Amino acid sequence: MSKSKAQKQRQKLVREGRLNPEMNRSPFANLDLRTRRAKTKKDHLYRMKHKNHLPKQWDNGSFYLQ
Repeated sequence: MSKSKAQKQRQKLVREGRLNPEMNRSPFANLDLRTRRAKTKKDHLYRMKHKNHLPKQWDNGSFYLQ
């Protein structure tokens, strides 16, 4: 892949002996700060909402005994 214009400028600064701006970045810049949460009881219940529903093609009122 090609290099971005900003990356080329950073490399030029490093070649010239100047400070790389990447070194000034906060250590938190690379962290993923999105909040994650566990599923609640209600989330688990609603996930199973349609599990026991049968398709209409099988719902003819008959049953099978052995």
